[in-house]
Amino acid sequence: MINIFEVNETNKMIEQENLDVRTITMGISLLDCIDSDLAVLNEKIYKKITTCAKDLVSTGEAISGEYGIPIVNKRISVTPIALIGGAACKTKEDFVTIAETLDKAAKVVGVNFIGGYSALVSKGMTPAERLLIESIPQAMAKTERVCSSVNVGSTRTGINMDAVKLMGEIVLETAKATKDQDSLGCAKLVVFCNAPDDNPFMAGAFHGVTEADTIINVGVSGPGVVKTALEQVRGKDFETLCEMIKRTAFKVTRVGQLVAQEASRRLGVKFGIVDLSLAPTPAIGDSVAEILEEIGLEHAGAPGTTAALALLNDQVKKGGVMASTAVGGLSGAFIPVSEDQGMIDAVNAGALTLEKLEAMTCVCSVGLDMIAIPGDTKASTIAGIIADESAIGMVNQKTTAVRLIPVIGKGVGEVVEFGGLLGYAPIMPVNQFSCDAFVQRGGRIPAPIHSFKTDKKARNFGKGEFLAFLCLRGTRSGKYFVWVRFRSLRYSKPPEIC
Repeated sequence: MINIFEVNETNKMIEQENLDVRTITMGISLLDCIDSDLAVLNEKIYKKITTCAKDLVSTGEAISGEYGIPIVNKRISVTPIALIGGAACKTKEDFVTIAETLDKAAKVVGVNFIGGYSALVSKGMTPAERLLIESIPQAMAKTERVCSSVNVGSTRTGINMDAVKLMGEIVLETAKATKDQDSLGCAKLVVFCNAPDDNPFMAGAFHGVTEADTIINVGVSGPGVVKTALEQVRGKDFETLCEMIKRTAFKVTRVGQLVAQEASRRLGVKFGIVDLSLAPTPAIGDSVAEILEEIGLEHAGAPGTTAALALLNDQVKKGGVMASTAVGGLSGAFIPVSEDQGMIDAVNAGALTLEKLEAMTCVCSVGLDMIAIPGDTKASTIAGIIADESAIGMVNQKTTAVRLIPVIGKGVGEVVEFGGLLGYAPIMPVNQFSCDAFVQRGGRIPAPIHSFKTDKKARNFGKGEFLAFLCLRGTRSGKYFVWVRFRSLRYSKPPEIC
């Protein structure tokens, strides 16, 4: 039963501590739009999106008005376009027409971003997937609301280094194609390892092929709420600190659950997941870095930062998972530099480097996010950074991502302004030593040894599948040897000695 204290507490979170629902994202399957005729395909895509999502924005605004909960973004994710356009697209320009169709549909229904201009190439690339990837620079330059993502690795398959090399080149080409906007196109492009199918956050959202035809996923955010709560336990032990984070994450996630279920009911669309990530904004007091400082660090990047972030990420998950019927997406703590004023301050103070950020990604929700780097950075260097981050995700069985922005014409120490939720960022230095020979090898980095537990070929012996024989043999000296023979009952193989 909700009491007046809980109502007042939630109002305070919203009015003073920047609690909001960061996004309501409608996932839409485009599998039924596939057609070998490009014109027909574009027509089907446009009709499907504008029909399914026609009431998404108005519903979000109505829920926000009635419940007093800010809902910042209304967005759409679609099935990876490399799958949808494979039969119809024979050139890069063909894929770009689909990007323009997505952009047009997004504008008509009123959402600010649409994700799913994507390819999943963790093990290899089809010709269509390569064409889509090569079309990304042109697509990002010609559209305003389309977001793109490419999954280049997974714990199950390893890392596709051919795709990694290609993405290093594509990131740089996208920066050049949008240099008049300070390379803003790269802010809409993310490279994943272990990409989730139900992520509601941009730029990495896409609608997985295992999902329902349409679903509602919600992303909540409350770094300011967590930071304020931790002020109450300043100087207390870690157990008390963890308990406070869990309790606060529970309350924040309940708000997301309420909005998700209400949106699902009103739109007549299945509820998918609540992503309980702490997603910062450039607003003062809405920073993950400030939470780390409240835990006890002078700046994000100081010794102890990775441990503090690990604690925060884990406690957010533990608290939030009990508050929703389905938690998914990325769910944890984001550390985007340009979108977090505390991170920007840490970079300017010299406390936070690219290498330290990489270490932090071992324990956070995503990876190297919204980091501006010099525009003259080599494509092979970008590919090397992508490979490093993918290896962290592959080995640790977690999602990692890279969203780097090589700002053409600018160098270390300069500042780039993206505006809105994307914020601004100081351009960070990149290691100048070469990794060209490493990137040029090509091929695939194999999956780690512990990936075998998900390998269908690696199977446990089932009950009754093998027959054991105890064998005894004596010798002239009076000694005996004992061994066991196993005979397969499933396969007609000779018995083997173990």
